[in-house]
Amino acid sequence: MLDDLDTHRRRLQAGSGNARDTLERCIAVAQSPACAHVFSRTMFDEARAHAAQPGIEQRPLAGLSVSVKDLFDLRGQPTPAGSAVLADAPAAQDDCLAVARLRAAGASVVGRTHMVEFAFSGVGTNPHYGTPAAFDARTGALPGPARVPGGSSSGAAVSVATGAAFIGLGSDTGGSIRIPAALNGIVGFKSTARLVPTTGAVPLSTTLDTVCALTRSVRDAIVAHEILAARRVTRSPAPLAAWRLAVPTDTFLEGLDPQVARAFERSLDTLRRAGARIEPLALPEVTDLASIQATGGFSAAESYAWHRSLLALHADRYDPRVRTRIERGATMTAFEYIELQQARVRWIARVEDSIAGFDALLSPTVPILAPTIASVAPADGRDALEDAARDAAFFRANGLLLRNTSIVNMLDGCALSLPCHTAGELPVGLMVWHAALHDDAVLNVGLRIEEELQK
Repeated sequence: MLDDLDTHRRRLQAGSGNARDTLERCIAVAQSPACAHVFSRTMFDEARAHAAQPGIEQRPLAGLSVSVKDLFDLRGQPTPAGSAVLADAPAAQDDCLAVARLRAAGASVVGRTHMVEFAFSGVGTNPHYGTPAAFDARTGALPGPARVPGGSSSGAAVSVATGAAFIGLGSDTGGSIRIPAALNGIVGFKSTARLVPTTGAVPLSTTLDTVCALTRSVRDAIVAHEILAARRVTRSPAPLAAWRLAVPTDTFLEGLDPQVARAFERSLDTLRRAGARIEPLALPEVTDLASIQATGGFSAAESYAWHRSLLALHADRYDPRVRTRIERGATMTAFEYIELQQARVRWIARVEDSIAGFDALLSPTVPILAPTIASVAPADGRDALEDAARDAAFFRANGLLLRNTSIVNMLDGCALSLPCHTAGELPVGLMVWHAALHDDAVLNVGLRIEEELQK
């Protein structure tokens, strides 16, 4: 298992290492076959210069390697957002606010990471620039045929899982941090959206977009969140038994892959033996989301508003699977959009009432294992039947991968995904979540859960 940022930072501050040597090890990984299709642009020399600054070891991130999703502005570079459409866009004048905060904390940015075009999928494929293969941070490369890394923060997740970066800056609109965290055996924390500004990021949904990070541990997730949100997490020494936890039984547990079900139940058993109080919770409100979003949802409407003029000029340059989902927003009327906003407010209030007595809720992050890249590869036009089969497999996988995580986004909530599989199993994630502004409770519970699952 890879050491986390917190461990390396303590070593550097104790004088038992230096930031430049640690960075060189990360750069070597970034250049290895494990990181094929991970980076759209590398910045090794700039990162080296940053890590060589006097006193860098005393900053929170101590000159350690960080990757940045292609969604975010980096000064002097275009921001393609995983698309061929914006490949020649003008260079950004400034770093986005999240990147600026990471740099100020001492981060050495090693490069931009590949992503799903315009962040509109949970699978992780990209027909323009290739798809990185999922990588288990605990055991290394996954056995058998290459599997999807999850999306949309695909390259960010693999950069962390392989050891090329300690933090992968990404975004989460429907699960784009937590899905790749689950499929790569790492940690992903989606904070309450309002806590981190989205300034300098290409939007998918202005209602749901969250700027957040992938890390190797929950400890690191706290470090990253404190920097990105410019706030301190209130730590609690309370043991696991002090927290009241729930497992919602509606939707979240339906149709689980047998290995996902085993890993989740095994984890719950481990936590119970450690004293955790875990109760089943009927949460029928989640079944109402299909009707609430029947006209297309926020991502379709808000992305279409942003992309409308680009589509008029360059529709043929979009990933067809992404374009189809964006164009659905063209049919939503103004009154339907307003009704969607109002329905969401009412739905959030109902769910918050149902979960108010619990400190956190536990669910599988995603119900399935990572599909193979070949099974969902983009159409190539050589065989119409095969293309249709892969499209069908893609959209089925996308719906399943997003199913559990997107509920938290609609709730305006916060959620942590941490690995709960064992050696010999494909990666599986356990999601710890709650409503808006329960971030500190989720992180503290996550710390206790991580400690028990790693024993």
